[in-house]
Amino acid sequence: MSACIVGWSHMPFGKHEAEDVESLIVKVSVAALEDAGLGPDDIDEIYLGHFNGGFVRQEFTSSLVFQADDRFRFKPATRVENACATGSAAIHMGLNAIAAKKARRVLVVGVEKMTEVSGQQVGDILIRAGYLKEDGDIQGGFAGVFGQIAQKYFQKHGDQTDAMARIAAKNHRHGVGNPYAQLRKDLGYEFCKAVSDKNPLVAGPLKRTDCSLVSDGAAALVLADTDTALSMNKAIVFRAAEQVNDFLPMSKRDITLFEGCETAWKRAFAASGVTLDDLSLVETHDCFTIAELLEYEAMGLTPRGKGHVAIEEGWVEKDGKLPVNPSGGLKSKGHPIGATGVSMHVLSAMQLTGTAGDMQVKNPRLAGIFNMGGAAVANYVSILEPLR
Repeated sequence: MSACIVGWSHMPFGKHEAEDVESLIVKVSVAALEDAGLGPDDIDEIYLGHFNGGFVRQEFTSSLVFQADDRFRFKPATRVENACATGSAAIHMGLNAIAAKKARRVLVVGVEKMTEVSGQQVGDILIRAGYLKEDGDIQGGFAGVFGQIAQKYFQKHGDQTDAMARIAAKNHRHGVGNPYAQLRKDLGYEFCKAVSDKNPLVAGPLKRTDCSLVSDGAAALVLADTDTALSMNKAIVFRAAEQVNDFLPMSKRDITLFEGCETAWKRAFAASGVTLDDLSLVETHDCFTIAELLEYEAMGLTPRGKGHVAIEEGWVEKDGKLPVNPSGGLKSKGHPIGATGVSMHVLSAMQLTGTAGDMQVKNPRLAGIFNMGGAAVANYVSILEPLR
């Protein structure tokens, strides 16, 4: 790839009652430019990842980035949406603009404000990322969709409640070290495994600890072409950036295989010339713990039906052979839809520059990222490494 991440910012995720979409965007935009050592005049294009779907009344949000500085006026700014992969979709638009030589420096912002509506409304909005003709009336909304996926996987490979509890516990343990995480608490395996008043069943076999959090938040990064990046203070280059979309109806595919995810990883490895064994860490899309389990298999970490081995054997712990979600993932960090993909890239860039603090893995060289929209419908894989 011909583009690098040269600056970034990330605000804590959670419930931000005093903030609106505009203020979230402004904060991370200003901070990302400052981190890159650039001003608005240096930016050629802007892409805003914002799912919305009714979370807030303000639908047309691309030019809200201009509220950060009047000097943005008259620059091209575009809002991008691709369900829960919205943040990565915005990054890809920036990469495409640079590859086409339409821009040298691009500001990418991901944002979501989810807490202004009720829990029922959140569920109603999120289910629209499914195939409504089949999924629209599923009890529990999108949790119900992934509850069905879990049940189908259990039917093929046996009850995975234990493995899912271990994934939840691992990500909450990792999240303690993430200053941007919404829930920085080590809940423990026993709590995550047991059904209780504080951890009730939500949909099918999924308990509350199997589900990511409703969040407000934003993150931003600055992309630059490689020639420009060589003169910057830091530069994380894209070895690969692949997008694979699959059918929207789950009835048209074996949903327990996450074939779009698998294909995206295969294409990323082919494009980058590296293998899974070369990666130092992976930030993956654990919207539900069953998703992370399936992603172990789709990325090639284990054979089909054996994803549980990766968590049981400790391979995916921060000190394991392939740390997965050292940030705590969506499970601990929260999942403000439009910000998630940008967050994954920012946190991976922090790892590769040795600036991840208590999240830091040892001597990372290559980072893999998987961000998905819907039930493995929009699948984005990035492979990042330091430019120098």
